[in-house]
Order: sequence, then C-alpha cells, then structure tokens
Amino acid sequence: MENYIQAEDYKLWMLIKNGPLIPMMIKEDGTTIIKKPEVFNSEDYKMMENSAKAKKLLYFGLGPNEYTRISECDSAKDIWDALQVATEGINQVKQSRIELLMRKYELFRMDDRETIMDMCTRFTYITNELKSLGKTFTTEELVRKIIRFSPRS
Repeated sequence: MENYIQAEDYKLWMLIKNGPLIPMMIKEDGTTIIKKPEVFNSEDYKMMENSAKAKKLLYFGLGPNEYTRISECDSAKDIWDALQVATEGINQVKQSRIELLMRKYELFRMDDRETIMDMCTRFTYITNELKSLGKTFTTEELVRKIIRFSPRS
C-alpha cells in the first residue's frame, strides 16, 4: 500500500507518514491557534483537501474488517498507525512472527505428496511474509534453498 500511495501522490504519502497540516493563525498576543473554517484562505483549503485525499486513499485500500479498526481515526496518520499495529503488531509480536517464519524457512522441505508448484507457492509465501517484516534474502539464497529440496527427477 505504501508504494501505491507514493506513486499516486508523494505529498499525500508524507501527510500520512508525518501527520496532517493544520491551518494555524497567530493571534495579536503572539499565541498560535487553529484557524476556523470561516477564515480559511485558498492555501488552507488546499491543506484540508490534501488531508482528506490522504484519508480517502487509505479508506479505498481497505476491506470491511480493516475499516472497523480505523473508523474512529481522525487523520490519515492515525489510520496508518492503526493499520501498522494491526498488521505488524508491536515489536515483540513482530519479532515473534519473524522467529516463527525463520524457523519455517530453515526447516523448509518438500512434502512427500506435494507438487513442485505447491512447494514453490509455500516457499514464496514464507519468504514474502519475512520480506514484509523486514527480513531480506538474496536471490542466490532463495534459489539455493529451492534447488536443495527439489526432487532429483
């Protein structure tokens, strides 16, 4: 999703990642307050429009289960943070998932009644999950692993 949003509009990605830009004004006494919509100028409307577009991009990329998790979020950043926690979990959960998947990777073997296509699909699933959690492999490592457990026939 990150790549899709960046390709769609990189400025929107920065709003999602860093938080919304909120129109502010400086009062006569020097304090800064949030502007009311009645005093927005064209630049303020553009900021608010971009924030709404960022939220829309995230909403349209979600299914009904994810939508219920983020329906109460106010900004695109809040939505993104909630989705990250839901998909990656906190660091301990993420580390546990990496360890579990690495164990599957290390013990990977072709099952007796498994086709080569099924084996490759299962292997790709494991490595893609690891990649999504930040673990990288060289192409050479992946090819060697597959060849090592492919049947001689």
